[in-house]
Amino acid sequence: MQDQCIINLVNLTKQFEDHTVLDKINLSIRRNEFLTLLGPSGCGKTTTLRIIAGFEQATSGQVLFDGEDISKMPPYKRRVNTVFQKHALFPHMNVFENIAFGLTIKKTPKDEMRRRVEEMLKLVNLEGFGERAVESLSGGQQQRVAIARALVNEPEVLLLDEPLSALDLKLRKGMQVELKRIQQRVGSTFIYVTHDQEEALTMSDTIVVMNGGRIQQIGRPEDIYNEPKNPFVADFIGESNILPGRMVRDELVEFAGREFVCVDRGIGEDLPVDIVVRPEDIVLVSPEQGMLTGVVREVTFKGVHYEMVIDTADGFSWLAQSTAMTPAGQEVGINIGPNEIHVMLRSDDVRGAV
Repeated sequence: MQDQCIINLVNLTKQFEDHTVLDKINLSIRRNEFLTLLGPSGCGKTTTLRIIAGFEQATSGQVLFDGEDISKMPPYKRRVNTVFQKHALFPHMNVFENIAFGLTIKKTPKDEMRRRVEEMLKLVNLEGFGERAVESLSGGQQQRVAIARALVNEPEVLLLDEPLSALDLKLRKGMQVELKRIQQRVGSTFIYVTHDQEEALTMSDTIVVMNGGRIQQIGRPEDIYNEPKNPFVADFIGESNILPGRMVRDELVEFAGREFVCVDRGIGEDLPVDIVVRPEDIVLVSPEQGMLTGVVREVTFKGVHYEMVIDTADGFSWLAQSTAMTPAGQEVGINIGPNEIHVMLRSDDVRGAV
């Protein structure tokens, strides 16, 4: 496994005066992987990216690239390129000249330069745009030029710091698909920073959820969504119903005033736990058929489904999704299957999870 890793972060710590931004981060990043650092503002994800790029120095710890410690190496010597949120294209240069800038600095022969730039234009679906002024391009096209400019230097690792956040929703969704396609075509390692959960779930091979300068969970998008390790991850990745419970024994848990069959094993007996149930996993039935009963308080139409807030007798408000609308004020039953109940050991401090 070690020889598959291109970058290893070892006990990476960063402090600004008395504030710890990163607290002993350990992370292995595989070759040809699309890895996303995901978390709220101030969680340390951009600082991690800047330390890998060499724009920030860690207070302690190491950045290993192919086993070599590059912690003190200047940015221009590292085998990485960075695409920022503000793509910083040169307005006095056309598209071709912007993409070719790094090759010009390296004194690349003109024939090779033209070949590589044309390859990049084709890769980012901008064939024929070489002579265009960058200021005449749309925001999405400008971002493609920035990506092409970074990739034309053939970096082993491309670092992307929220590059799509300035785009409108439709354009952003389209660029998510394009970025994943480009990464698969070029075979480079992409390390992507975002606070957008949908972006992370759409594009990533691996997601690293961060909060408070620490890694909360590392896993595939499906695992992060379906098997969150703590309440922070469950709440940050999509919407969740999170409520306190008690693990009675293997495959039996108590919450919301009754016992439920679940699939979790090995947690222990008679222990306080947190329960996660996703809104889409709740089945609404008639009150007499429900495991729980409640009254619909709010209904919101979301386009493909309705979102309902349901108040139950124990004082908890459930968030449920359904393609059928139940009007506010109506009593309903709630059913939750064993596979839809996720049990987590309760923790008062989720900052140091993993």
